[in-house]
Amino acid sequence: MTKSRTHEKPRILCLHGFRTSAKILETQIHKWPDSILEKLDLVYLDAPYPSMGQSSVEGIFDPPYFEWFQANQDFTEYENFEECITFIEDFMVKNGPFDGLLGFSQGAVLAAALPGMQAEGLVFTKVPEIKFLILISRAKLGGSKLSAPLLAANAFSSPVKCPSLHVIGENDLVKPDSIALLDSFVDPIIVHHLEDHTIPRLDDQSLEIVNNFIEKIRNLTKT
Repeated sequence: MTKSRTHEKPRILCLHGFRTSAKILETQIHKWPDSILEKLDLVYLDAPYPSMGQSSVEGIFDPPYFEWFQANQDFTEYENFEECITFIEDFMVKNGPFDGLLGFSQGAVLAAALPGMQAEGLVFTKVPEIKFLILISRAKLGGSKLSAPLLAANAFSSPVKCPSLHVIGENDLVKPDSIALLDSFVDPIIVHHLEDHTIPRLDDQSLEIVNNFIEKIRNLTKT
């Protein structure tokens, strides 16, 4: 765990969106150019629960589809939230160490809350500290639309200090929640794009921002 990793790429666990899959997220991320992806060691994980309803990507991507946890219609009650975090931690113990997390949609909702829960000593006690986050199309547990499961009740009680890259779509339905979540992070780095609830292609300005962020996290993972 403490060995020097000077010559290694930042190792990132990638958490896919609601009722999609690791394979789908990997396909979506490959919209980003090789000049970005070759600098990162990306590991994709399927969520532990098979989809319990229709997926928004049916007819676009092949099944199977998975979900991280479940909630009732008004997001006041959650099921399998603690279990899914235990599932992720067990994977990290067996396949790590990991430096940071990348999440899209439901995966990003989860990833955003994990550093705060880890800082409280409630989760991820068997793995190293999360050093950075890449969050794409996400909302906040305990925000305007999503109440927080008990385990995550204080996840944002203090500003999240680890470096964070936030990818926000101008036409994304969760854009207001993505903007609101920025207040919970110290010095968030932001990529804006014109697409909707998706992983966007990166224009020249976005590429520069992402490259600068990667250089920042590479320096974090050299020791």
